[in-house]
Amino acid sequence: MAAKAKSSESVLLRYLVLGAWAVFCLAPILWFLSIGLRPRTEIIAAQPIYWPSFSLDAWDMIWTDWPMGNYLRNSVVAVGGSVVIDLLLAIPAAYSLARYNYRFREDIGFYILSTRMMAPAIVAIPIFFLFRQLGLLDSVWALMLVYAAINLSLVTWIIRSYMLDIPHEIEDAARTDGASDLRILVSIIVPMCLPGIITAAVIAVIFAVNEFLFTLLIASTKNAYTLSVALANFTGGSDGIIYNAIALVAFLAFVPIMLLVVLIQKHLSRGLTMGAVKG
Repeated sequence: MAAKAKSSESVLLRYLVLGAWAVFCLAPILWFLSIGLRPRTEIIAAQPIYWPSFSLDAWDMIWTDWPMGNYLRNSVVAVGGSVVIDLLLAIPAAYSLARYNYRFREDIGFYILSTRMMAPAIVAIPIFFLFRQLGLLDSVWALMLVYAAINLSLVTWIIRSYMLDIPHEIEDAARTDGASDLRILVSIIVPMCLPGIITAAVIAVIFAVNEFLFTLLIASTKNAYTLSVALANFTGGSDGIIYNAIALVAFLAFVPIMLLVVLIQKHLSRGLTMGAVKG
């Protein structure tokens, strides 16, 4: 009986600790939302107001005075398209680096990773002139290509590390049955390293959503603005800094990523641990 009571107390303590940690993590998010749903006069008040009144002024403004629907659509198309491009190119490249033996393979793999270490400012101006010559400036397609180029090396290296964990005997058995390398990649390798692919895709999404420099450089008008650049529109002009609009747009940009991570957390946690000790 005493052991049962002690076990119940342990479970209760565990839930209390987890509940306190959840409140600690969610408090900044909820506070940000409260800023977006209060009148602007309360935000700039001299004394902080901890129990604000409810207002949809910022919500009405971002949807009526600003083309927030276009910003959101541009973000989804540019980020989603870049991730698709990265996976289509990174999966076969990672398979080549992980499975085939050829000269300078390790050097090529390190070079691919080293491109991610390059400072964005170094290539910003050449990329601007390149897209201007191609007539792709101020377009979502240009953003899609830039995001894909930025994250391709990282996605390739991550997926490669997971492929190194797959035993060669599985592929040898498939080749004995007459399977081609393409069939092995599609039917065996990709399903077995799916958690790693999901992890790489989520990381690519996060980096693409947070990209600001190239988005601001390429998207010269509101036709190609994404949510990251749209936030800059609320920090100047005759109205000054519109804090409630900034908070609300930032909340709308953050919540989908948070929900995505929560929904796939099982695959994500497994993918972050797989291949961790492989070079």
